[in-house]
Amino acid sequence: MKKFGSISTFILICFSQTILLPARDRTPQQEVPAPQSVSPDLSGLQLSDERRLELEDAFRRRDYKRAESILVDEIEKDSKSIRTARLLVLAGGAFFLDSDFQNSVIAWKKAEAIVPLDDRTRFTLAMAYVRLNRRDWARTELEKLATAHPQDPLSLYWLARLDFDAQNYQAAITRLQSVVALDPKMMRAYDTLGLCYDYLGQFHEAIQSYDRALELNRLQSKPSPWPLVDRAVSLISLNQLAEAGKNLHEALSYDARLPQAHYHLGRVLEMQGVYREAVQSLNRAIELNSSYPEPHYLLGRIYHRLGEDQLSKKEIARFQQLNKASEAQPASKSSSLN
Repeated sequence: MKKFGSISTFILICFSQTILLPARDRTPQQEVPAPQSVSPDLSGLQLSDERRLELEDAFRRRDYKRAESILVDEIEKDSKSIRTARLLVLAGGAFFLDSDFQNSVIAWKKAEAIVPLDDRTRFTLAMAYVRLNRRDWARTELEKLATAHPQDPLSLYWLARLDFDAQNYQAAITRLQSVVALDPKMMRAYDTLGLCYDYLGQFHEAIQSYDRALELNRLQSKPSPWPLVDRAVSLISLNQLAEAGKNLHEALSYDARLPQAHYHLGRVLEMQGVYREAVQSLNRAIELNSSYPEPHYLLGRIYHRLGEDQLSKKEIARFQQLNKASEAQPASKSSSLN
């Protein structure tokens, strides 16, 4: 199954550059990079020349639905062969790139019933489980990888992320300390360490971890705004508002369309008593993400202080509506590989 390294490597590279699990008020969707074009090696799939060219064209154009249709059609011709396992691995990658994570899992598990999965595909299977909110299943896959490759910091890092998501912050810290010992330049490991310390109320330790994350972040060709946002939130807890505002402005220089940065800047301005500017930042956060509840709550509080009670009630009602909607479980997609 070595020939399928191109698509698996592509997916792995995407996730090695990002964080998927929720950190503060970020969401996986906001952190996943947009799919890029990919040209998998199709030479071992025993496709007709016409089918092969059609499939290559579909991947080149990022027409993943067309690629899925071609692959499912080929899979249905023979459900048990090694060739079918290879087709299933590739189909899983297409479904993943199409954000159809349920079908990607089904494809990879069907492939695994024929032959063992390669490490890259198993890692991406774990990421699909994360996106489906099945972190228990993701942990199982990551533990297999960590056992097979104890010196690989990536699987260990993601196990720490699962610990963090489960609010097992001390366990996450222990794993992350091992991660940075294996890879001292893994920026997101220091960022996550900061988040863990923050949730334990150890704000000074959090700031130290964020400082290292920022050093590494600024060396990247495209720095992430998130370490700056996370550091700013810890600074807000320490009432260091001027420094927090400085971090948030730098974060916005990296991504002016990040609603969380605008929201937390609104928090800083509200705490400084600069209410009208705070309203502008909060409205910008809402403009960028209309389903973001927290800016509405803070707007309601500010409008109340300004004596604008009708606006205050409207914002609080909107906050309650969005907060309730965010707690609802998303409907599962139907499967085309059942």
